[in-house]
Amino acid sequence: MKFTFCILSVALAFVSAAPVKRDVDPALVPEFGLAAGLNPTGTGDCDGITNAAGQVVKIPCSCPPDRETFLQSLNANVNAGKAVNNPSIAVTFPTDNSKESQLVRIQASLVTLQNLNGPGVGCPAASTTLVAQQQAIQDGTAAPATTPATAPVSATTAPTSATPGVDVSLIPDFGHAAGLNPTGTGDCDGITNDAGQVVKVPCSCPPDRDSFIASLNANVAAGHAVNNPIVQLSFPTDDSNASKAARINAALITLQNLKGPGVGCPAASTTLLAQLKAVQG
Repeated sequence: MKFTFCILSVALAFVSAAPVKRDVDPALVPEFGLAAGLNPTGTGDCDGITNAAGQVVKIPCSCPPDRETFLQSLNANVNAGKAVNNPSIAVTFPTDNSKESQLVRIQASLVTLQNLNGPGVGCPAASTTLVAQQQAIQDGTAAPATTPATAPVSATTAPTSATPGVDVSLIPDFGHAAGLNPTGTGDCDGITNDAGQVVKVPCSCPPDRDSFIASLNANVAAGHAVNNPIVQLSFPTDDSNASKAARINAALITLQNLKGPGVGCPAASTTLLAQLKAVQG
């Protein structure tokens, strides 16, 4: 009997020692700030946020997702320490009230939102006010927070002007042209998704190649997205699949943060996700 009790005690000790993964506190998860299905056009797109130019951004009518689905995905990502559907992107969810932690929580929400159904396949940032919330936090305490974000850019770009940027032959092609079949409301045809539907994207996407390469060079030199500094990136030059995937990921990050945190062109304006899947698969 004593021997049996001993074994049971050891087993229980192992069970209790196992790490317990807990869900995030929903009170700390930022609200979307926008409802799905606003002003449907009948072609699958609805109204998103109004951008800095005063134009309403068109988004899929299913975006943002329902809160419960989103929270489940966020919990899975936080417990995994990365986006489950896009493992090259790390995810953390600190719980203190510091400015940095609030920004990281919003970034975790953005990563989850944009990778809900696969790498880069989800809802655009423009289906929420998350980017505006991020900007408000960055501006709230601060000139100190904004100044470093701008200073490193000029500080980094100055020296790199004397050195060449990334090898352009290693930069993946967009695989798609801008301005296809404009509807007259600012949106054009992007890629065809797995359901056989053409995804609507801003007619200005993808951007012109030269401005994209300039942004990519700045990001690679800084080691992060200049317009979204908490998102790290790298651009390895060897021919391994892991390095190819990292280069595509750097291109995607640059694309989606061209004009600010989460403000750029959607992945669906290119074939980059298909290229990433081919490399990973």
